[in-house]
Amino acid sequence: MPKPTPSRHTTPADTTEAVDELMASLEHPAKKEIQALRRLVLEAHPSIAEGVKWNAPSFRTHEYFATMHLRAKKGVVLVLHFGAKAREVGAVRQSIQDPAGLLKWVAGDRATVTFESLSDVRAKTAPCRAILEQWITYV
Repeated sequence: MPKPTPSRHTTPADTTEAVDELMASLEHPAKKEIQALRRLVLEAHPSIAEGVKWNAPSFRTHEYFATMHLRAKKGVVLVLHFGAKAREVGAVRQSIQDPAGLLKWVAGDRATVTFESLSDVRAKTAPCRAILEQWITYV
C-alpha cells in the first residue's frame, strides 16, 4: 500500500487538542461510541491525524477524508469522502473492497458507515479498518 503524503493542515482546529476540547464540551447520547470510533479511525494507519471540521471530529492524511456526522437520528455516522472538493472517483469506488457491506454510497464520491451502538463499533472494527486502509490511498 502506498504511504500517504504528510498533512498540510496547520491551523489550531487541525489538532488532537482541538478534538479533545470538542469532546470535553460535547453533550451527546452516543459520546462513548464517538470516542470508540475516534480510536478506530486513528488506529487504522499511522498517517491518520485528526482535527475539527464542521464542528465534528474529522480525519486526514494530507487531505481530510472522514468526518463524523453527529446529528444522525440514531448512533453515529462516519462520512467518508475524497477531500473537500467533489471529484469523479468511479474507478476508485469500484476498487474499494467492502465484503462486510458497511459502505452506503450517498454520492459518487461519498459513502457512510453507520454505528448504532458501542457493540456495533466493536463488531465493525476490523472491516471498517480495512476500508479505511484502502480509502486513504486515494486521498
